[in-house]
Amino acid sequence: MKIEGQVRIPSGCAIAAVISREGKKMTGEMITEAMKPMHDRSNGLGGGFAAYGIYPDYKEFYALHMFFDSRETRKACEVLLKERFEIVESELIPTRKIPAITDEPIIWRYFVSPLKSVLASMQIDEKEFVARTVMKINDEMNGAYVFSSGKNMGTFKAIGFPEDVGVFFKLEEYEGYSWTAHGRYPTNTPGWWAGAHPFTLLDYSVVHNGEISSYDANRRYIEMFGYKCTMLTDTEVITYVMDYLIRRQNLSMSEAANVVAAPFWSTIEGISDPEEQNRLKFLRTAFPSLLITGPFSIVMGFSGGLMALNDRLKLRSMVVGEKDDKVYIASEEAAIRTMEPDAKNIFAPAGGEPVIVKVKDGAY
Repeated sequence: MKIEGQVRIPSGCAIAAVISREGKKMTGEMITEAMKPMHDRSNGLGGGFAAYGIYPDYKEFYALHMFFDSRETRKACEVLLKERFEIVESELIPTRKIPAITDEPIIWRYFVSPLKSVLASMQIDEKEFVARTVMKINDEMNGAYVFSSGKNMGTFKAIGFPEDVGVFFKLEEYEGYSWTAHGRYPTNTPGWWAGAHPFTLLDYSVVHNGEISSYDANRRYIEMFGYKCTMLTDTEVITYVMDYLIRRQNLSMSEAANVVAAPFWSTIEGISDPEEQNRLKFLRTAFPSLLITGPFSIVMGFSGGLMALNDRLKLRSMVVGEKDDKVYIASEEAAIRTMEPDAKNIFAPAGGEPVIVKVKDGAY
């Protein structure tokens, strides 16, 4: 009989996150170390991190992190960017050569501000403008991918194990008040640079363990509103769904969670509070195509906070702990203990019940 450690348990992918409620800065070294005890949950086909608060000198500008397959592609993309934005800084994202990460594309970042004349002519706000530009580049420009597009935050991802990706991107040199991490074990989608997690749009970033069986229904619905799923993996759609619900439909974080991990109708019927029952009925009725089915645990980062969420049957592991002003989230308690050996109040969130942590007002 095989025992634990001799056979792989196929609930793969590793997620982790940490946030300081006080807005205190942490380097990326701690979250990188947290991925090591979960090494076997990944297979080297994708690792990545999202960090918030890392660009204080450019906090008023959108930070576009991009992959290019050639210098020619980069130059062509810059022509488009200059038609739409003022580019205040443009540079290679610093990396270090390590044997574990190979065949890297050109990895570039731009700090940009939308041109007011273009916004006026299109009659849309700047967030919608940036989101449309991201979709246009990723859908129409072969060999160019925007993989991060928020303010004062950035995503760093690659083909490799997450602990190697952290070293590759020199994350110990960045300081942020919130970090998320992912180690990928793809089961039915390719491992490629742009397909690693986190998936981001504006300041939303999502890391995910699981599989979206409702992907096609979710994708077909969300693409009616201008989103384009081009990264060849199901997780991408979660980010766009959350952006649509929160930014465009103006739902709260908890309301968005009640859409994507909606309670069963039988559960709703058993709620004694009529107002709460009607609220949940409305959300299920208004957005039926955005219910996400299949096993999942996700952590979504956003400016000033994190949200952790399991599917309503809790088919993927996720634990939460805290110590002082910090909250820790991971697929396994071992990862939390790596970040903070004395973490307290360790618990596993119930299925479908979001854990939302926000930095105090003004701290970031």
